[in-house]
Amino acid sequence: MIKKQYNKRITVDPDVLVGKPVIKGTRIAVELILRLLAQGQTPADIVKNYPHLKKADIYAAIEYAREIIEQEKVYSLQRPSHEKAKTFAR
Repeated sequence: MIKKQYNKRITVDPDVLVGKPVIKGTRIAVELILRLLAQGQTPADIVKNYPHLKKADIYAAIEYAREIIEQEKVYSLQRPSHEKAKTFAR
């Protein structure tokens, strides 16, 4: 079993950024780190611009997001095709 490494670096506190997940000891949200990565910044770029972060913080943010998405459940909102026909026949 893989140990969750991000638990040491990510914290959720209702008194910090309205409970958004942040890097421990900072007010830097996981969301910000993901946004910067999506904009093309590398972990090295982010650490350079936010020197109090470490590369391990960046990877912890990615791992946290991966686990949240992995746990997400998706439900179809579409009705079966035979029910659609009944709805439109009215």
